[in-house]
Amino acid sequence: MLDPAQLAALAAVHRRGSFDLAAASLNVTPSAVSQRIKALEETVGTLLLRRGQPCVATPVGLRLIRHHDEVLLLESRLAKDLPAQTRDSATLRIAVNADSLATWILPVLAEVPGFLFDLVIDDQDVSQDWLRRGEVVAALTGHPGPVQGCDSLAMGALRYRATASPGFAARWFSDGVTSQALSRAPSLRFSDSDRLQDRWSARVTGSTRPGSLPTHRIASTQGFVEASLLGLGWGMNPEALVALPLAEGRLVELVPDTPLDVPLYWQFTRLVAPALDPLTHALRAQAGRALVSPARL
Repeated sequence: MLDPAQLAALAAVHRRGSFDLAAASLNVTPSAVSQRIKALEETVGTLLLRRGQPCVATPVGLRLIRHHDEVLLLESRLAKDLPAQTRDSATLRIAVNADSLATWILPVLAEVPGFLFDLVIDDQDVSQDWLRRGEVVAALTGHPGPVQGCDSLAMGALRYRATASPGFAARWFSDGVTSQALSRAPSLRFSDSDRLQDRWSARVTGSTRPGSLPTHRIASTQGFVEASLLGLGWGMNPEALVALPLAEGRLVELVPDTPLDVPLYWQFTRLVAPALDPLTHALRAQAGRALVSPARL
């Protein structure tokens, strides 16, 4: 039997990156955290944590952290069925993309009591990796195929529009959106994982090579919109965030009526699916209102 306090110490150090921060989150001393992890490593007979700046769990350590998360979720569900039992809210660690967080996810979280949410923000093209490594119990991802031991539900698609300020469009695309113009006009990119601008450019021109666009890197959904309004560059902005600026003429679509629809899937470990039912139900309901229906893709 694995000690829950030792597992909690391992999870805290991995997620906070240091023994001091983990100790603060657990309300114990750093020495106590160190002793718990050492005892756990002795129990399982292998290294669970690579000490450094930051400290990072080994593959076996990640598997134990996932086990720890799953047990807490299952116990929280059990506590609801046992009136005499009281338990603190379970922490639910999930991976979501920044654009979903900015447009439709937060109202869902507000509807689901009983959880403390620990959100990992990453691109939908790589968020599944967090689930595969066992660092989260669920992820909103762009990959339809589920990770082993997980289920996958189609949510719909987040619709994007290639937008820029009128002045920017007049300066860089006076002769239309061509491969040559795109190779010169500054674009916006969220991170190295962000391929939306490349995908849209290739679709429109049929010739733009991935990564060939000159780019500003701005890791902020709201920053993307503001940068577009200010004429800093053009970018793929969620339709919900630019509908009003487009209607007011403060932004223009580079090529009218050429949206890019990005399918999203809710993937979660099968073991904890019952504990996640309230969140999954709320996600599907909100997705029906905020996303492009799968039937329309």
